[in-house]
Formats: sequence, structure tokens, C-alpha cells
Amino acid sequence: MIPVSLQSCLSFALIVFLLLPNRRIPMRYRGPLLLVVLVIGIIPLPTGLSLAGYLRGLTDELSITAMVWMLAGTALRLGWLQPGSSACSWQLCSVFAVLGVLLYPASMGVGMLDTYGWGYSPRMLIALIGMLALALLLLGNMLGVLILTLATLAFTLGIKASDNYWDYLIDPFVVFYSIGVLAANSIAALLKWRRSQFAPAPQLDEGLD
Repeated sequence: MIPVSLQSCLSFALIVFLLLPNRRIPMRYRGPLLLVVLVIGIIPLPTGLSLAGYLRGLTDELSITAMVWMLAGTALRLGWLQPGSSACSWQLCSVFAVLGVLLYPASMGVGMLDTYGWGYSPRMLIALIGMLALALLLLGNMLGVLILTLATLAFTLGIKASDNYWDYLIDPFVVFYSIGVLAANSIAALLKWRRSQFAPAPQLDEGLD
């Protein structure tokens, strides 16, 4: 089992690094910046608990999906990966937004289905995720395939304290991020469409007399 402290420190470092405006920092300094943030998260405070420990208390253990997604974002910031297409981002956010809508309302008592309970004997759920991974593979979304595969593999190996497949697959932060990206993109597309509708029509050149 992966020690909670190790995952907490890694989560803290990745979250802070991705939130910092490091796009303005030269590429050669970004790796050392990530190491500095990691060390800051590990150092115990006078209370005896580190910043990573406080984050762990606020967020609990993040899902494997969140960890892999943040690692991919960090690799992108460090120049180790090339940016993916907007279509791939839309596909990935759509998958986890739908999974979140499937899980969280039912787990809070909305409806008659206990979708969280599906994660304890997740054969059908794993089959569904396998079909989603296959669809993403056909679409060329390799990050999505990697995330779903690693989450399933982690559940099989039991590297987290939870024995529920959902806890490996999604968490509230993944779902809120996915819904937020989809909403922001939809609003941007709507505003662009409205501007195009109200834009003055180009005037045709009058014919020569």
C-alpha cells in the first residue's frame, strides 16, 4: 500500500505547482521550483503537522485519476509533454462529469439507486470503464486511456486504503474541475456565437458606374 504521507506530499506539491503562475518562469527553473514546493510541504510546522498533512486533512486522499491528471499537467508545464487537442480535453472532462453526476447525487440520497455501492463489487462498473477506455482509445485520447487504466490497475492492486472502486476513479475535485471546464468552454462558445450573430455584415463593393 502506498503510504498516505507520500501521496499527501505529492498531492500538495502538484497542486501548488499547478496553481502557481509558473508559465512566466523560464523552463529551466520549473523543475527546481517543484522540488522546493515538495520540500516545503514535507517540513513539519510548529504544530507538528506539515502543510501536506493539513491538505490531507482537508481533502482526504485524492483519486488515482486526480493524481495522474495532475502529473500529466505537471509534465506539460515542465516541457516533457506536448499539449493535447481541445477535443481530447473535452472528451476527458465529459467522461468524468458524467461519472460524477452518476455517483454523487445518488450517494447523497437522490433517487433509489446506491451507485456508490457498485464500487464494492465493481464487475459491471469495470466493464463500463473498459468500454469508455476503448472509446477513448478509438478517439486517440491516450491520456484518458492511461487514467482509466491506471485507476483500475491501482484498485486491483489495492494501493489505497479504500476498497471501493469509485474512490480510485473519481473524487469531488475531479468532478468539479471537469464540470467547470465544460461550463467555461460552453459559455465561451456561446459568447463567440452571439458576437458572430451581431457582427455587422460585410459590405459588398458597389459596381462601377
